[in-house]
Amino acid sequence: MAGPQSGSNVTRNFTNQFVQPPWRVAIWSVAYSSVLAVAVFGNLIVIWIILAHKRMRTVTNYFLLNLAFSDASMAAFNTLVNFIYATHGEWYFGEVYCKFHNFFPVTAVFASIYSMTAIAVDRYMAIIHPLKPRLSATATKVVIVCIWALAVILAFPLCFYSTTRTMPRRTVCYVAWPRPSEDSFMYHIIVTVLVYMLPLVVMGITYTIVGVTLWGGEIPGDSSDNYVGQLRAKRKVVKMMIIVVVTFAICWLPYHVYFLVTGLNKQLVRWKFIQQIYLSVMWLAMSSTMYNPIIYFCLNSRFRAGFKRVFRWCPFVRVSDYDELELRAMRHKVARQSSMYTLSRIETTVVAACDPSEPTGQPGRKSLHNHQHNGCSNSKSKEVTYMPSDPKEEFC
Repeated sequence: MAGPQSGSNVTRNFTNQFVQPPWRVAIWSVAYSSVLAVAVFGNLIVIWIILAHKRMRTVTNYFLLNLAFSDASMAAFNTLVNFIYATHGEWYFGEVYCKFHNFFPVTAVFASIYSMTAIAVDRYMAIIHPLKPRLSATATKVVIVCIWALAVILAFPLCFYSTTRTMPRRTVCYVAWPRPSEDSFMYHIIVTVLVYMLPLVVMGITYTIVGVTLWGGEIPGDSSDNYVGQLRAKRKVVKMMIIVVVTFAICWLPYHVYFLVTGLNKQLVRWKFIQQIYLSVMWLAMSSTMYNPIIYFCLNSRFRAGFKRVFRWCPFVRVSDYDELELRAMRHKVARQSSMYTLSRIETTVVAACDPSEPTGQPGRKSLHNHQHNGCSNSKSKEVTYMPSDPKEEFC
């Protein structure tokens, strides 16, 4: 990501006096090329796994699809261009791509982090308010379109003000703000708040509440094997998404700190080692695009099965029958998972089996015990009340 003030920053920072020795350029080239290869290839596999398997087309995974698309796009269109420009201080790619180069990364990062935020809110609603309506597939797509529309609006000033300038010894790409010092710094403050701090605060609050609910103790009356299995599934998804969010926050924190510090103290851009710091900070930010596929592979059995299918040609990769079943949309298995979810903690009541003062059945309630008692008995039968679950309920 070039950054909201990257054009003018690079114009000032990376003049020809920052020429690096070939060995250092080679090391940085390998580092940035590795990010490009892993991010693009890994996220394309994630996209294929979700689109090619009907069972994977769920609310959470639609947002993961959007996240994978934005990460793959930013890695493909900006990683090496950022590196080449930061290393050489020469813009080789024309004015049109200069506008796109400054505009698209902010758009993609906005789409990425707000896709994570949407997942956090969806998990919060599913776990804390299970009886409230969930997002449908259509509503999810509308949310994704709205995320991209807001991202374009936020990043539009970068496209509008970006331009190139031919100087005596080189060409530069920069953002020609009307008031360069004030506008550039203020815009980055806005981006930092909207694209970093605000969504992280929202996700921090939602995942804290969800975590306390899921790990805070067992819920009375819901101790069946089915409930325990669903609880574990919920915990796995929440744990995976928390790791995704923390990874994003760690990768982008030095980037935002760098621009805030250099914006407050402009003399730092003339420091001898500032180019190496910038390349390090930018590499860490760009590397955020490659970690998610690795996290999915390590923590989610269905994504792991998909990756195994892609790499089944490798001699050391074995696709088991279980892996094949993980991605196969089997109706009876989906129905079984749905019935398991219905036992999730809505309400449990205990009634006397033969108490004349109690009705033998309650309208609108379904009991797991449908046997009839012909005579009076002192035994108690446990009646679990549940609501019909959404057959599309999923845990990735």
